[in-house]
Amino acid sequence: MGTIVAIQAELVEEFDMFEDWMEKYEYIIDLGKSLPMIDDKHKIEDNLIKGCQSRVWLHADNDNGIITYTADSDAIITKGIVAILIRVLSKQKAAEIAKADLVFIDKIGLKEQLSQTRANGLLSMVKEMKLYALALKDR
Repeated sequence: MGTIVAIQAELVEEFDMFEDWMEKYEYIIDLGKSLPMIDDKHKIEDNLIKGCQSRVWLHADNDNGIITYTADSDAIITKGIVAILIRVLSKQKAAEIAKADLVFIDKIGLKEQLSQTRANGLLSMVKEMKLYALALKDR
């Protein structure tokens, strides 16, 4: 597993291969299909991310300070976005997640391509993942 910085660099490189945003959206949808599925027992109200237009469930496990995320969404683009965030932040040390600067979001132009409500949802997902990391880092 690479560092958060290295994984972000990989993502930027991957997105640079595509000519336009239609191709990038198709790639995001494909990434969503590979999302590590959340166990049905974690698809509860408490795990729904507030601030997302679609329903997004996020669960975090802590294994000796390494946080592993699983998620699901009822919207295909959102599922892809959370899959990207999981790729960057999952299986990392909680302290690293909490302080991570997710520069790839701006570098690939993701936030600018999303509707205002989806962009807010993206920020809510990032915030929630960092809050999980902060809450779990000392356990």
